[in-house]
Amino acid sequence: MYTYTRPHRDKSRSSRLQPYTPNDNLNNALGAIRVLGLELIEDELKPHLNTVLINIKERNKGAAEQVVVSGILPILALSLRHRGPLTLLTAKLVAELAKESVVRKGFGDAGLVPAVLSVLTSSDEELLLHAARTISRMSYDSPKLQEQLLRRGAVPRLVAILLRFPDKEALEEVCLQALCNLCGMGVVEEAGMVWERGASVRPGESVFHGVSPHTCGFASSVTLVCVSQWAPGQYGVNIEVFQRCSSSFWGLHGNKRTAHWFPFSSLGSFSNPLRLIKFSTRNVPRTKSLKTRVFHTFL
Repeated sequence: MYTYTRPHRDKSRSSRLQPYTPNDNLNNALGAIRVLGLELIEDELKPHLNTVLINIKERNKGAAEQVVVSGILPILALSLRHRGPLTLLTAKLVAELAKESVVRKGFGDAGLVPAVLSVLTSSDEELLLHAARTISRMSYDSPKLQEQLLRRGAVPRLVAILLRFPDKEALEEVCLQALCNLCGMGVVEEAGMVWERGASVRPGESVFHGVSPHTCGFASSVTLVCVSQWAPGQYGVNIEVFQRCSSSFWGLHGNKRTAHWFPFSSLGSFSNPLRLIKFSTRNVPRTKSLKTRVFHTFL
């Protein structure tokens, strides 16, 4: 419960909403954001956004649930679209909230999908980093959010960032992870996947290799992502996963093969066995079976 009182006007001070609550700082901050959010007053909102950010980062018990109950998600969406002084702080907070499944389930209804995507047109690298990270986390385990993001053009925007910032490793890594999660791979940040640029065989194509750590000392999975631009606003993304075995594995099995690569035989890590993504910013079908229209499977 949030209770607020407006103090008597003091001519020597500006009139502000003064929060009063018997609850903790997080509860107070959430209530203040809900009341003050529509006005987006930087000086008054900033400390409250920071309080929520600290509580979510520290994974304080019950913090995520309090955010859901408070109803501040539409306010955060408004702040992202506003592109004001609070946008970067809001983007950081939304990226942290996206870690919490109980919170990100409400992102679609709160309008955060188009709000986060609108940020991807910014030239601010830090802002882009938080927005791409949010997309990766949103689409990690939610087919519903994946479809909303795909329908609204997440892939062309992410590919455009990859092509605009070829030397920014952190931004490149999070965009690639977001692309993988949009096709249902469910790549977790803790997996420690290391991305490298590979050699392209066609003009206008960029190739990336993502290698996960060895499991049981014998094998690791390798993700190959190829992106290309066909025309302004039209992109192709090809994603394949391979299993790479160490020389120790082949030695134990008496195999004399020199090639240690073979196609990933099990697609158990995918929510859908999807290999090739073709996207355009135009003529995106608006049907419930969107993925069957824009994903083309090559087995």
